[in-house]
Amino acid sequence: MTATVTDKMALLLQSMPDILLPEPGTVVDGVVVSVYKNKILVDINGVATGIISGREAKGGDDTGEKIKIGDPISAYVIEGENDEGYIILSLRKASQEKTWKKFITAYEKQEVITVKANEANKGGLLLEVDGIKGFIPVSQLAPMHYPRVNDADANQILHRLQQLIGLQFMVKIINLDKENGKLILSEKAAMEEQRRSSLVKLKIGSSVKGTISGIVKFGIFVAFEGLEGLVHISEIAWGHVKNPGDYGKLGEKVEVMVIGVDGDKISLSMKRLVADPWLEAAKVFAIGTVVEGEVNRLTPFGAFVKLNDEINGLIHITEMPGGENLKEPGEALKIGDKVKAKVIAVEPEEHRVGLSIKALTEEPKKKIKKMSEVGEVEGEETEKKPAKKSKKSKEE
Repeated sequence: MTATVTDKMALLLQSMPDILLPEPGTVVDGVVVSVYKNKILVDINGVATGIISGREAKGGDDTGEKIKIGDPISAYVIEGENDEGYIILSLRKASQEKTWKKFITAYEKQEVITVKANEANKGGLLLEVDGIKGFIPVSQLAPMHYPRVNDADANQILHRLQQLIGLQFMVKIINLDKENGKLILSEKAAMEEQRRSSLVKLKIGSSVKGTISGIVKFGIFVAFEGLEGLVHISEIAWGHVKNPGDYGKLGEKVEVMVIGVDGDKISLSMKRLVADPWLEAAKVFAIGTVVEGEVNRLTPFGAFVKLNDEINGLIHITEMPGGENLKEPGEALKIGDKVKAKVIAVEPEEHRVGLSIKALTEEPKKKIKKMSEVGEVEGEETEKKPAKKSKKSKEE
């Protein structure tokens, strides 16, 4: 019996492979067949038609706005066929999947990537790439961007972080959570290799050029070659330094000397790159010289007088008029007073110059031989007691 046309068609259909429609959660390739104001139709390998609409038409680079008929595209399948026979697609999610693959590869291979911060909070910097949220904690910022502020003030930290919004950062991914769409990033980790290399080459006594990365009450931080060191307040200038902020600004280029390396702790100096003015002090301020200056600081044991930009001299309370009866230096002198005094002691190696107002009109009742006995170190706030004599000295 001859097979009918219908039977032949049935046999032909049975022999053909099943047509597999795109599965939700996969990425498919297709060709754009129609572009409307609020939707795009895509031919998926001749077996189905997909539709992209609304926000799903925007890829990471606003792809939807550039699409034309005939363009090949990749799209993420959100749902299977709807009532109208269309497969629901998304360019946005396809772009996100592509970005996730890049992030996962970078995480697994510990590659350095570039990101841009678009928000800040007190804990660090936030960013978003194709809907994937990333976070750079404060602790993971490189020295140049770490917010060094006095007393870890949260508002100042936030202010410093907000100044970094819009900047690009070289980072490594240190934690990845695709399920929740989050990344933890580290700028510090991205610079680790450079930091190790620079630390090995660092030599005490060498000078380096860097950028001021922080100014706090106790000194100035300087970042250089992936490292960061501290210029302690005592190493900023040869004279008395009251406010480190008077000697530089954030982001300013400076040259410093490396004076100490202890593990990751690097000590720097600004003042050691210039001549020590105290080496000439013995010549300029010889004992018996009469000098003039302005009182710029009072302590419990005396008044400091500015002799020049680098050197202050000390008028001990006992060398002030009526010193024996004074309870505190402020009873005789005030900050800003212009005074004339005689140099009665000079110790350049100890950075000390002793002055006396009384010596201009009368011989001091007690000549100071060693100024260190009365605490004339610049910045010292309490008077030192005279050293006790040994038994041997008493007997002599």
